[in-house]
Amino acid sequence: MLQRFLDPAVLASIARLDLVARTVVEGFIAGLHRSPDFGFSQEFAEYRAYTPGDDLRYVDWNVFARTERCYLKRYRGETNTALTVLLDASASMGFASHRVSKLDYARYLAASLFYLANRQRDAAGLIVFDDAVRDVVAPSSRYGQLSRLLHALEKASAARRTDYARPFLHLLDHLHRRGIVAVISDFYAPPEQVLRTMAPVRFRGSELILFHVLDPEELRPGFDQPLLLVDAETRERMEVAPEYARREYRARIEGHIAQLRDLARQAGMDYFLVDTGRPLDEALREYLSVREGRM
Repeated sequence: MLQRFLDPAVLASIARLDLVARTVVEGFIAGLHRSPDFGFSQEFAEYRAYTPGDDLRYVDWNVFARTERCYLKRYRGETNTALTVLLDASASMGFASHRVSKLDYARYLAASLFYLANRQRDAAGLIVFDDAVRDVVAPSSRYGQLSRLLHALEKASAARRTDYARPFLHLLDHLHRRGIVAVISDFYAPPEQVLRTMAPVRFRGSELILFHVLDPEELRPGFDQPLLLVDAETRERMEVAPEYARREYRARIEGHIAQLRDLARQAGMDYFLVDTGRPLDEALREYLSVREGRM
């Protein structure tokens, strides 16, 4: 039953983004063994990885003895944070081989993250970008913030090329405290360039989560006749044979994914591949696993 409601095609039939977010999050949480709502009490809530500058008094030395990794204990009254979503609205995000485009799926995912943040009374903000910063909603936990965020998501449209430097420069200029930065993109750029652009945010102590959104046809092309493909951002054209798609292309996209994932994790960031044909609960479960320090 839960899978049916989280299916992207079903979500596309819901007219309002706030209802999409509520359907996804409340349905998903109903299937969990315990709620991710941390509240404000001082009960133990989670672990998170140590970053330079953290107070060593909160390191769990028993965990360090077993794993040789530093984790800090966090308590329920201390878990309120700021979530900033960077949403890629470049032209390539408009691609869809089925009912839901990559940008639509990214909107559903971002809306669900904002709904979760709102439940936990966390501040949340949004930066929409392509080759420039197109919209900004500063992080806040004030009344009405969820509506402001969802309105900005509704307005986002796929256009122009991608430039990751612009939104991250803006973020660095306005990043006043540590938090969680979730980047939702198809990441069609050299992985080294992407990670180099994001590294300064990680150095300042914020958690970075990369949601790599790809269409099923980008992952597993299924055509059986030659096609003329047109790049959505550069307008370059390329004739592609089925044999190329099955062999060389798949090897290239798998190599790109592996390199981006490995470089992200080496840099202390979390990477998740999100297939737009699959239910949203997988992306949410992975996000919550990171949020609760279980990964």
